[in-house]
Amino acid sequence: MERVDTIVIGAGQAGLAASYFLTQCGREHLVLERGEVGETWRSQRWDGFFLNTPNWFLQLPGGAYDGDDPDAFAPLAEVIEYLEGYARSFAAPLRENVEVTALRPAGGDYLVETAGETLSATNVIVASGAFQQPRPRVSGVDYAPVELQLTTSDYRRPGQLPEGAVLVVGGGQSGCQISDELLAAGRSVYLSAGNCAWFPRRHRGHDWVHWVVKAGILDDTVDSLPGPAARLGCNPPISGNDGGHDCHPRWLAARGAVVVGRLESVRDGAAHFASGIEETLTAGDQFAYSVIARIDDYIAEHGLEAGAPEERESLPSPIPDTGRIDLRDAGITTILWSNGYRPDYSWIELEVADEFGWPVQKRGVSEHPGLYFVGVNWLHKRKSALFGGVGEDAEHVISHLVAR
Repeated sequence: MERVDTIVIGAGQAGLAASYFLTQCGREHLVLERGEVGETWRSQRWDGFFLNTPNWFLQLPGGAYDGDDPDAFAPLAEVIEYLEGYARSFAAPLRENVEVTALRPAGGDYLVETAGETLSATNVIVASGAFQQPRPRVSGVDYAPVELQLTTSDYRRPGQLPEGAVLVVGGGQSGCQISDELLAAGRSVYLSAGNCAWFPRRHRGHDWVHWVVKAGILDDTVDSLPGPAARLGCNPPISGNDGGHDCHPRWLAARGAVVVGRLESVRDGAAHFASGIEETLTAGDQFAYSVIARIDDYIAEHGLEAGAPEERESLPSPIPDTGRIDLRDAGITTILWSNGYRPDYSWIELEVADEFGWPVQKRGVSEHPGLYFVGVNWLHKRKSALFGGVGEDAEHVISHLVAR
């Protein structure tokens, strides 16, 4: 049996950041990746995907963005290229196309099962992604009279879908960006939106990310949330496409999408939606305005020079309730599920998750000696799973590991 001091599971931004610090400390380790470097970006993003944070936010430790267009938004190919270059920059000890199927304790160490072999390690860092498992679908959808149902991780391009209208279930980050792409391709889009808040792309002369970094909003810790369930909340929609722009249900409604409430069921050939869509969207608006106010307070408190508030386009309001849509009559041939993902650590043969599926840990350090987590949504801060934040948690985890 091959023995390694430390095994890192996953070669995305989190796993590579952990590998960087292990390399800096001279610690023997191995990074296992089920596909190639950045596999989640390769296999679970659509062709027209753009990163929704600017290039200057590509700040993995020892690998800050050094290109000539820091305020642009990277297309998918450039995100993958950045990760590949980062792994090469410090010769990360990668073993690609190795899928981990199980992790179990063994006499103070850990056994890491793969499709082809079993490895032994003193320490294991789980960097398998922020989310792994699609949320459950609603009742009756298996009998919906449509030609195709797929999740955002299976979607690649509008031409992949059969002719006809598309029902996009979920108004968060992916749902809004894909709806925008479908509308641009001439598709009719029905967007089933939940209670996802939103952010504006620009505010007072700067990109939104500039302000949330400056004002420390991305440094809000998990303790600021009302409870563990809040970590399952959606990421506020915003877009890096076409140079960056707003992207939320009202913005999409102004461009032709039919915005409806949360999908409750499918029966008798019709989709049934919850009432109160206007109230739901208004709550998202109020969240956006509250964060804008927080930024304005920061600007005033620190006497910063900033532009005047942007004039925003008039958007549809109120959005009327639509309780029922006959799928055939509306010409809907595709249901695209964009209602989010949940964490899944069922392959770890230890009690590691809470009732919501999140790993029980303190800033990445689990209650099982030698077992760590990085790259988890709200692991410690709002930015814990982002390019510009994952390095902080990785450094903390490796410091703890070395101190063992």
